[in-house]
Amino acid sequence: MKKRGRIVSFFLVCLVLAGTIGTTVIGITKDINLGLDLQGGFEVLYEVAPVDENQEVTRGLLEGTVETLNDRVNRLGISEAVINIEGEDRIRVQLAGIENQSEARDLLSTSAQLSFRDVNDNELLDGNDVKEGSAAQDFDPQTNAPIVTLQLKDAAKFGEVTTEISQMNPPDNKLVIWMDYQEGDSYKAEAMEAEPKFVSAPNVGEPLHTSNVMISGSFTVESAKQLADIINSGSLPVHMTEIFSTSVGAQFGEQALNETLIAGIVGIGLILLYLIVVYRFSGSIAAINLTFYVYLVLLVFELLNGVLTLSGIAALILGVGMAVDANVITFERIKEELRTGKSVKAAFKAGNKNSLSTIMDANITTLIAAVVLFIFGTSSVKGFATMLIISIIISFLTAVLGTRILLGLWVQSGYLTKRKTWFGVKQSQIKDIAEEEEKPKLFKRNVNFVQHRKKFFTGTIILIIIGGIALTVFQINPGIDFTSGSRVEVVSDTSLTNEEVEAGFKELGLEAKSIVLSGANNELAVTRFDNVLSEAEVEEVQAYFSEKYGQDPSVSVVSPIVGQELVKNAIYAVAIASVFMIIYVTIRFEFFFAITALITLLHDVFIILFVFSITQLEFDITIVAALLTIVGYSINNTIVIFDRIRENIRKKKRVKSFKDLAEVVNTSIIQSFTRTMNTSITTLIAILAFLILGASSIGSFAIALAVGIVAGTYSSLLLASQLWLVWRGRSVKDKPLDFTKKKRVEGPQV
Repeated sequence: MKKRGRIVSFFLVCLVLAGTIGTTVIGITKDINLGLDLQGGFEVLYEVAPVDENQEVTRGLLEGTVETLNDRVNRLGISEAVINIEGEDRIRVQLAGIENQSEARDLLSTSAQLSFRDVNDNELLDGNDVKEGSAAQDFDPQTNAPIVTLQLKDAAKFGEVTTEISQMNPPDNKLVIWMDYQEGDSYKAEAMEAEPKFVSAPNVGEPLHTSNVMISGSFTVESAKQLADIINSGSLPVHMTEIFSTSVGAQFGEQALNETLIAGIVGIGLILLYLIVVYRFSGSIAAINLTFYVYLVLLVFELLNGVLTLSGIAALILGVGMAVDANVITFERIKEELRTGKSVKAAFKAGNKNSLSTIMDANITTLIAAVVLFIFGTSSVKGFATMLIISIIISFLTAVLGTRILLGLWVQSGYLTKRKTWFGVKQSQIKDIAEEEEKPKLFKRNVNFVQHRKKFFTGTIILIIIGGIALTVFQINPGIDFTSGSRVEVVSDTSLTNEEVEAGFKELGLEAKSIVLSGANNELAVTRFDNVLSEAEVEEVQAYFSEKYGQDPSVSVVSPIVGQELVKNAIYAVAIASVFMIIYVTIRFEFFFAITALITLLHDVFIILFVFSITQLEFDITIVAALLTIVGYSINNTIVIFDRIRENIRKKKRVKSFKDLAEVVNTSIIQSFTRTMNTSITTLIAILAFLILGASSIGSFAIALAVGIVAGTYSSLLLASQLWLVWRGRSVKDKPLDFTKKKRVEGPQV
């Protein structure tokens, strides 16, 4: 009865999971906040400066500015705005799903320093004299033209001001109303312009003893309402200068979302199929847990009120690959134990015990990279890192606990006792437990990787030399994230040509540095400008191409200071991640392992830079995210090999010669080969799905990940362990290796 009860419990758990996911997943996905790249909108980064010389930009002043901006955003009807303080003098605003980006930009950036002046620019009244919330859009009773009305706090004071103005000789008897008057502005100079900076300048013929003020001008109903909203929101206590902005059309975002979701579904589906084919019944258990893993990640992300972006979805799928890795490590360990002739229960217990230490080390090192990425990343990269951190933690829980519990129910039931082949082990591979243990083979052949180490070293050195020459000659094609300038993505339902897009920009008086067509039918044109487009030029570009092709273009603008800081932060991130990884690996293994791991990490990063130099693909901030992800993923693979080496040295008790050490390293490579290849293949499946089916805007990101996975697989299997062998082998006679004092991590058993 107990045996049958465990199987019944398994199906009950599966039914509960299926019911929970089926009834709640739609609501969860609907509640998740989508980023700009998935629903359109715009993002802008402001640099804050004092209004006057006596003012100091403090944290309190920035928080007050954020409150005012939130009030203005609420007047636009946007409920999911994200406004954050960055550093000591930056404010980043993200408005997803907004349609009128021009109106939003004007509403945000206008300081709203309202002032009433005479024709000699002397200030008579300011925004503090206006009654809070009194501004409203109305119509002139005589001309029926749109106007703005407001109330002053002190009618007597307004009477004194209008008395003074009325006594001036015409045409100087004007009350000039300014919005954001700056030192050097002049009424007399602006009066000569077709579109003056001041709002209006009505004549005052007699004193006005009233608190009601009517502002007239060349208003439309919309512009009058916008001015009223700005006045009601209050003046900003600082000046804000836009140093970065990016906008994405709603249709462009929707298309990217659909493509990415399809790519994600296909990628995850292929991974689950691969697991079932390779690992049979245990692969099916993993598929169940991976499905639950994706659900939990989305649930936690929604509860944290995270903003899901294209790179965030990519991190989720990448997390699937890492969750697969934890399952693969365990399954390979179980298969090894079964091949030695152990019973299913004994193999299950030993496989779980031996795999936990590897999984822990691999996940923690990757988590270090993700945390550093979160600390130093900008908005979209920070979102990517958040999703990656959540994915790593939940993948560990579902793989270590979930898979063990579900598979453990079948193992403890005894149903699998005579069904070892259900784990993907052929009957011919199972030895008698009394037989002497044979040296591990690869594809039924004795393979000696170590004796070919000089060939691997030589090939790697040649590749590095070629890469160094390529980087020197071709260098990297930096995106505007690093060089400053503007980037416009023009999208159409039909094929585009370079000449057609170039002619459109010339009609606007703009000359593009480069135009690159992409997409299945060249429906996307990525255009680069060396200069930073002004707000007016951005609005003209969006209006022109929206009218021409029916879809809003995506526009990014970056000033030089932002690019410089991105480079600096990227270098800091890699350096700090490397330091923490060295410390962790040194504690868990030894210093020689840590330095070797760092060398191979630099190798993997270099290979990605080499490929981007040869292909001249645009290198932007998302590629930095990919580099740091590969840093974590590569060390994940390397740690698995090192863990095997440490374990095999323990079995030998002490290793006193280079020959013995070489044998240990070769055995460890062979034992880890299948696991490493299966993990890399499943991760590549997800990445290639994004590359082929996903949105074009993450194409370079997917390429960087794919190249990094291939380079990381090579370096962890054939480079890292053999570098360590050569380095550590020189001193093994004088300092024999002994890891028997190191404590292993014991995990929960089912």
